This record gives sequence, structure tokens and C-alpha cells, in this order.
Amino acid sequence: MRPLHIGIIGCGRMGRLHSQRLREDGRGVVQLLFDQDAQAAQALNVELDLEAHIAPTWADVLSAELDAVIVCTPTTSHHDQVLAALDRGWHVLCEKPLAESKERIEALIAAAHASPLRTMLGYQRRCWATYRTLRKELQSGRWGELRAVTYHNVERWEQTIAGTWRDDPAINIGGFLGDAGSHKLDILHFVTGRTLSQVQARSSDSCSAVPIITTVIGTLDGEIPLALDFIGNAQYLGEDLHLHCAEADLMLRDRKLWIARANNIEPLPLAAVETNPVAAFLDLVLDGSENIAPFDCARPVWDATMAILASAETTSAGTHNR
Repeated sequence: MRPLHIGIIGCGRMGRLHSQRLREDGRGVVQLLFDQDAQAAQALNVELDLEAHIAPTWADVLSAELDAVIVCTPTTSHHDQVLAALDRGWHVLCEKPLAESKERIEALIAAAHASPLRTMLGYQRRCWATYRTLRKELQSGRWGELRAVTYHNVERWEQTIAGTWRDDPAINIGGFLGDAGSHKLDILHFVTGRTLSQVQARSSDSCSAVPIITTVIGTLDGEIPLALDFIGNAQYLGEDLHLHCAEADLMLRDRKLWIARANNIEPLPLAAVETNPVAAFLDLVLDGSENIAPFDCARPVWDATMAILASAETTSAGTHNR
């Protein structure tokens, strides 16, 4: 069987990463590159020696013969590009966030349900063995009921967005929370199986046009207390997720898993296979494997983001029920 012919739509950082993964995997080949900045597409083609066709316009993309596309453009372009790709009969892997409004998210979810084609979101943390193990352990029930969740997220994000669409509040709704933070909101839902029910939040734009720092106190379904923060102008990338259960604390610290019982902390062995969105997408398209990030997972992320932003925008930081 020949490799899938895939178009990369958007040739920035994520377009480059997905192209690299396709080349390493071998089951798909980058057949076409498209970016509004044609030089970005050409540079990627040369850098990775892809020998792909450079589509000068979106109309040229739609005239190509492809099996699938990976959409890595700014969020406000996703809706039209995904619908056009499905209309052309192409499978779609779309970067997060899925779209910039509730209406457009719901439209894309409906289109995905109505289509026989495969559609997946690029929520990469759903592919990581660490988070998949935490989910498996928590949902096994062996550690008792979930009592509280704390989640600390830091990244050197603000320092990289000047002059890009990510610093434009009309495109990147929610700033760090809406962009990189959407991964964390999604994984919170993925691991716990619970959605945000109440929230009090504060945000700061720092030196940017979009929110950079957001702190959250809230509850998950079932009255589970939640402490959550997003620090987008830190000096390193870090995530600490603690799941406080009746019989143990399950923890991700510095990309390693730990379990605490009776005041002792020890490593928690991985109990899941590591993958990535490209490999999972190819598994889905070629083998009919589980869709680990269907478009539906965009809904709780959007609802949580909007509830947090609504609370942060009020001077009293009052409680908002979703």
C-alpha cells in the first residue's frame, strides 16, 4: 500500500513538527505545503527535503489530489478549511483550538459526525504515556474517590509571540490560556473524566495584548475542588498535575509519575504506550483504531475557557456557573 498523500496547511512551528513526524513514520508523505506566506512553505520544503508541491493559493490546495490534510493555521481559519477539506473527501487532523467560537466548534463537530471521513484534534498530551497512565490509574478506582486536583502550568510563551497571531486577541481568544492552555484544560478533562462546574479566576496581560497569566480556583463535576494556574511568561516549560485520591496521591512532576501513600512517595510505572498525534491519526485512518481526540473534546475546553475568561473579566472575580 502506498503512503497516504497528505497536505500540510500552515507551515509554522506545528506544520514543521507534523511534517517531521510524517517523514519519521513513513505511512504518510507530505505531498503539498500551503501557507499564506509562500516563503514559509518553501523554506519548510527545503529544510526537511520534502519535495512537496507548494500551493500558491487555497484554490490550488483544493485542486490537489490528497488523502488527508493537517491543519496548522491560526484558529480563525480552521472552520472554513476543515469544512472545505471534508467536502473534498479528505481526512483531517486539526491543530487546537478547533475554532474561535462556540457556534463554529459545534458546526465542525456536527460535520465530523455526519462524515464517513476521519477527523481528529491535535491534543498531543492525550498521546503521552504519562497522562494515559494517570487516566488509567484514576479510572481503575483502586485508589478510591478523587478528592481534589491541583494543576500548575508554566511556559516561556509570552517571550515568543511578539508579532505573531498569538498576540492578537481577535484571533487568539484567551491568550496563553486559550492557546497552550487549551492542552491543559483538555488533559484535565481527559484524565479525570470531569468538566469544570464553577470557577473564580484572575488574569493579567503582562506586557502583551492577550492574557498571559491566569489563576483559577474552582470545582469539577462532583464538587471536586480544583486549583489551576497558567503562567505564560515563565522561564521554562513545566507541568505539575496532582490527583488527590482517598487512598493515594497520583502525581506528574517534571514529566515523571509518582504515587504517594502513607507519607511515602515512589515512582509510578508507566502503564500505557507513548504515541503522537500524527501516528494516532494514521492509526485511525489506516487501521480504524480508537480516535483518541475526536472533535467533540473541543466542547468542554471551550466551555471551561469561556467560564474562566468571564470570571477574570469581572472586577469582583465572582463565581460563574457554566
